Parts: sequence; C-alpha cells; structure tokens
Amino acid sequence: MTKPLDISSLAPNPQPIAVGKQAEQDYLVVRRTLERITEHWRDQPSLEQLAGEAGLQPIQLQRVFSRWAGLTPKQFLQAITLDHAKALLRDSASVLDASFEVGLSGSSRLHDLFVTHEAMTPGAYRSRGEGLTISYGIHPCPFGEVLLMITDKGLAGLAFADPGEEQAAFEDMRARWPAARFVEDAQATAPYAARIFNPSLWQEETPLNIVLIGTDFEIRVWQTLLKIPMGRATTYSDIARTLGKPSAARAVGTAVGRNPISFVVPCHRVLGRTGNLCGYHWGLTRKRAIIGWETGLTGPATD
Repeated sequence: MTKPLDISSLAPNPQPIAVGKQAEQDYLVVRRTLERITEHWRDQPSLEQLAGEAGLQPIQLQRVFSRWAGLTPKQFLQAITLDHAKALLRDSASVLDASFEVGLSGSSRLHDLFVTHEAMTPGAYRSRGEGLTISYGIHPCPFGEVLLMITDKGLAGLAFADPGEEQAAFEDMRARWPAARFVEDAQATAPYAARIFNPSLWQEETPLNIVLIGTDFEIRVWQTLLKIPMGRATTYSDIARTLGKPSAARAVGTAVGRNPISFVVPCHRVLGRTGNLCGYHWGLTRKRAIIGWETGLTGPATD
C-alpha cells in the first residue's frame, strides 16, 4: 500500500489563476490530468507519465497545475482521497445546526461568496417562468465554459459546459423554466462571471444577489447548501435531518441534483455518507476540480 502523502505543509492559497483563453487551456490540461488520475489512481501515475499524456514537460505540468489549483498533481490527488472527504464531513452536522441555531435563515455570512438571496413565489415556479425575462451569456472560467442566467433580481442560473457542449447546457437550463423569455446578453452577464470566480471580489459589503426558482422543498434544500462553508462538506441524510425530514434523504438528493446555480449554491460540497463524491450534474471530474480548487484556497482538511 502506498504511504499517504504528508499534506500538512501545502500552501493555503493558490497563485492567481489565468483568465480568458489561457484559463480555458489551463482547465483542459488540468481536466485531462484529473481524468487520468481518477481512472488510474491505483497505478500511482508519476508526474512524468501525466505530463507526457498532457503533451507537456513535467515542470510545465507542475507549473500549470500549481498555478491553477495551488497544489501539485500528487498533492491534489491526496486532497480528494476518501480520507480527505471524511475529514470534510467530520463537523458537517454541527456546522448546519449552528447555522440554523443563530437564525441564518436568509442571507448567510457563513457562505464564502457573501450571497444574499430571495425565492420566487410558488406561483411563479408553477407558471414555469411565464412572464419572466432571463438574460444569458457564456464565458470562460477555471472549470471550462460557464453559462450564466440572470433576471432583474440577480443570478438565477449557473451551468458548466465543455467546449462544443454550450448549446446542450443552455437547453438543459432552459427546460427548467420553459415559459420564460430568454435573451442572449453576454455583456449583462459578464460582470457576474468576473466576480464569481475571483475570490478577491468576494466582499461582504457587496453581496452577490441570487434568485432561487424552484419548489418550496427545493428552495429549502438550496438554502441549506448556502450554509456549508468552503472547506467543509455534508451529506444528503444530514441535510434531510436538518430540515426536520430525516427519512427524506433521497428527495434531498433529487433537489440537490436540480440546483440551478452551481458553484455559487455549493451542491459540490454534498458527499456520500462514507465520503464518496457521488454524482454531479456537470460531471464528477468537474466536481473534483472544484473541490481541489477550494482546497487550494482554504488549505486541506486535517484530522
């Protein structure tokens, strides 16, 4: 058995990530490397092997990966192992309990993006978005292409796509509110893209406005997700228990899967009870990438 790597000395903050086309190129390199590690982790592929498959020299891959995530490929592998996932889950129940005990039922200061949110009325949801105008745009981000959807009240949708899959992502999101009017307006969504993936712009005094459009139960689940701080995780059953419905873990899982504002409403921080990553609407590789990116910001969980 391979001895686990010592992650106690990992850098707590990643270097500034690239933007624009460079960010896209970096993500594709990191994505391919993540896929290789995920599929063949038992073989413990070396840096030289990973770099060769990425078409780079080892030092180049090391630099791209470290610049992007704040971790080396080997350190990243350790950061997303089962032990790390279990460490994330260690205090999950108490984190959620504390959030509700202090009355954080609306805007949550525990959330790293300093999000303030409101929910659409049940009638607006039942009308399938009729009378609602949603502007949308596609932008590069550290995790591929991001589709953003906004209303006059704030961010309503965030979806990811790999190159060439943008239209499919749009159709997937549009199906949630089929009666709404959609207007392509990348200029309007660009400011959201600029701040969502830039931690230096996550300011308490300028909260990101989001609007939740779903059933009453779905909105309650999504509001609970907003209570999970970066560097922590929870389980479907813990969320169900927190909502006073301990037998509704499966329904919680369905609601988490329908989260329309990925990343901002951090459904990627929900894991299986044993620490496994479970599913993710935009792919497990991307979920691993996001968790690793956040690990670079906060430092790895420790026992």
